[in-house]
Amino acid sequence: MTEGAIIYRNAQIFDGEALHKAGAVRFQDGILRAFGSDVDEPAGASEFDLAGDILSPGFVDLQVNGGGGIMFNDDPSVGTLRIIASAHRRLGVRALLPTLITDTADKTHAAIAAAVDAVRDGVPGIVGLHLEGPHLSVARKGAHDAALIRPMEQDDLDVLLAAARTLPVLMVTVAPENVTEMQVQALAAAGVVVSLGHTDAEFDTCCRYFANGARCATHLFNAMSQLGNRQPGLVGATLATGHASAGLIADAVHVHPETMRVAWQAKTGPGRLFLVSDAMAVAGTDGEVFELGGRTIRRKDGILTLADGTLAGADLDLTTAIRTIVEKVGVPLDDALRSAISDPADLIGLPGSTLESGRTRLTDMIRISSDLSRVSALI
Repeated sequence: MTEGAIIYRNAQIFDGEALHKAGAVRFQDGILRAFGSDVDEPAGASEFDLAGDILSPGFVDLQVNGGGGIMFNDDPSVGTLRIIASAHRRLGVRALLPTLITDTADKTHAAIAAAVDAVRDGVPGIVGLHLEGPHLSVARKGAHDAALIRPMEQDDLDVLLAAARTLPVLMVTVAPENVTEMQVQALAAAGVVVSLGHTDAEFDTCCRYFANGARCATHLFNAMSQLGNRQPGLVGATLATGHASAGLIADAVHVHPETMRVAWQAKTGPGRLFLVSDAMAVAGTDGEVFELGGRTIRRKDGILTLADGTLAGADLDLTTAIRTIVEKVGVPLDDALRSAISDPADLIGLPGSTLESGRTRLTDMIRISSDLSRVSALI
């Protein structure tokens, strides 16, 4: 139901920047018309009491490997993206970057084509593409297939530059070991969001790559050179570089809450730490086993692992990530909501993550329970 006037009262309203207590919101024909401490009630308006729950723009997730029982790598197609996006929409995600984990050149080409077609066809939620590899470091490969990791060649660069011209958002995770500074410069100049990750590069090297156009780090602390007493690594470079942002898998498994607390306090701006799910095929399902490149990944007690115990993505949704950093890390709720909504949206230049009268759509709003345990659509 989107026609006519709809009013939501007794809500905490997150406007994309701040959380407002005990507010009301009015939509007319599915478009936001007013919000604040109180709003006028047109004759015949439908009215709903949110009982103190949070009304907010939907989440923005920049690292989604799968969902609804399927991995993007399994079948990089528009059909796959529809399934993944639908599964994550039920988890409160308004916009996402489907993420291809290191694979063959043919799979990369197919993923680009699928993302271009999905955006063209208006598949709800698909706003671009994230290519996590194959130009990474074998030393920090994590669950990526070492046999498929390789240096970036001119043909690879040409493919990415062409993709950047056809996609509204292209994000690539690369490692200095297999990508040159000039290649990063070319990608950044083309508007690609270059993210450093899966690398063992030292601090000075990472700082140079940030200076040459990289502006993000992929899943901070995981699969990268660590913050040491004599060598700060990519972690230190990310925290110290003002324009650099970083995704964070806040499940209290990939990163200890106290480590997250230190990072949150240490990060220099204007770059931000933002939440990612790093979700795999089981997201939005009760599945316990799936395949990645012929390797079995098992789900147990909220953890996804290969047979050797290597973490393989996360069993996480962004509502749970918000609750984790609020309750275990001590991040204020306003900041936590921004880290799942406005901050990632700002990084990729995505509009619609702040409430705007006359523009915000009811279908892009979500209801988050006041105890941060559940999320649902408003309609």
